[in-house]
Amino acid sequence: MPTVSATLLEDLRSRIDSQAARVAVLGLGYVGLPILAAFHDAGYPVLGFDTDPGKISQLKAGRNYLPHLGPGLAQRLAASARFEATSDAAALARADVFLICVPTPLGPHQEPDLSFVLETARAIGANLPAGRASLVVLESSTYPGTTRDELAPAILSAADNGRGTPPPSPPLPAGSPASTGSAARPVLGETLFVAFSPEREDPGSTTYTTRTIPKLVGGLDGASRDLAAALYSAAVEMVVPVSSAEVAESAKLLENIYRAVNIALANEMKTVLDGLGIDVWEVIEAASTKPFGFMPFYPGPGLGGHCIPVDPFYLSWKAREAGIPARFIELAGEINHAMPGYVVARVSRALNASGRAVKGARVLVMGLAYKPDVADVRESPSFELIELLLDLGALVSYADPFVKRTPPMRRWRIDLEAVEPDAATLATQDCVLISTAHSSFDYAAIARHARLVVDTRNAMRPHAAEMGDRLVRA
Repeated sequence: MPTVSATLLEDLRSRIDSQAARVAVLGLGYVGLPILAAFHDAGYPVLGFDTDPGKISQLKAGRNYLPHLGPGLAQRLAASARFEATSDAAALARADVFLICVPTPLGPHQEPDLSFVLETARAIGANLPAGRASLVVLESSTYPGTTRDELAPAILSAADNGRGTPPPSPPLPAGSPASTGSAARPVLGETLFVAFSPEREDPGSTTYTTRTIPKLVGGLDGASRDLAAALYSAAVEMVVPVSSAEVAESAKLLENIYRAVNIALANEMKTVLDGLGIDVWEVIEAASTKPFGFMPFYPGPGLGGHCIPVDPFYLSWKAREAGIPARFIELAGEINHAMPGYVVARVSRALNASGRAVKGARVLVMGLAYKPDVADVRESPSFELIELLLDLGALVSYADPFVKRTPPMRRWRIDLEAVEPDAATLATQDCVLISTAHSSFDYAAIARHARLVVDTRNAMRPHAAEMGDRLVRA
């Protein structure tokens, strides 16, 4: 006769396989909202949870606050009987599966900040459904060991403390052991299953979507891994199980450290070749003709997005805890984080060469988002560029068709409204600084009307001959 926990596990697996399991997604940002929509479209009932009531009210009204996802997504969810959005943690007791998609930023000393993960874990633990098995999957990028050593204990501790009073659970299927202890403590690997599956979102991409990007899955045990793999198999085309949560956590870091290190190489090449009077962009283009052993990476004004500027420091911090220096990774981080200062120094020299001091100069920053053609400003280097220029006394404005006003940020306190980069505006600027190369910017107009352009993205290359000394690459 199967044990109670075995029967609960079988029931959870059956609910996952039949799309009857309710999937709660905690954190409805650039990662959480697309994965919630993917599970909804796969046929699951979904529960969106976020502490920001503004996001909840917009979703309920069918309005999408992430423009790159298109208006249809929010409208489709709002019209569905299988969709619920809430800021009430007690509603989590109605879920079978919990996907954690919250920020994992850096603290003031470049140390990992797991406060959002741990707060979310406690909310789940305080509201675990009674009499049923549950699956919790962390998707937020983090260092190896977080899922096992931080997330799972936080869930269990909150469950032990009895935080919150869950609403009545829905009835169990016939034959399930409903009499087993609604007050019973969840047991890892028996009634509580925990896994890590790193997000791999590429906001604004038309090539890769939530459904087509392969999903890594690693569990704290085999049952957790298998449950998570079965779940994601319904919403994505390829699931790749790995032997442990730690392998999945480390793979996510490697993916982004690989990019950060190679971008640092491109940035260092830029500074060296600039000093030698050589066009780094032409060098990269030339090297890219080699059909093997080379992949192009490009310099820029700094790193943006949630992962690449952050993940290397998560691993280097964990390495120091183990007494193992991550010198190569830390050096790449230093190079990339120095780029905004390098760009501002180039702006200062370019203005000086044109007979203008930085103090009092009008500087228009083109692009606030961290990548082209999206509204995503997470860790965007444009904020640091603006702040550095303001500190030097420049009169700074910005243009971005996707970001009409600077949003509140954890690190930056800049309050500006976007301007229209029309001919009249361009002509009044002492310097136009291209930080993000949105495709909708009129680069020909910039070439015609701007007195000075400092280009960090090679966006003005088609107009280089026309501009002459008015164009500076940085």
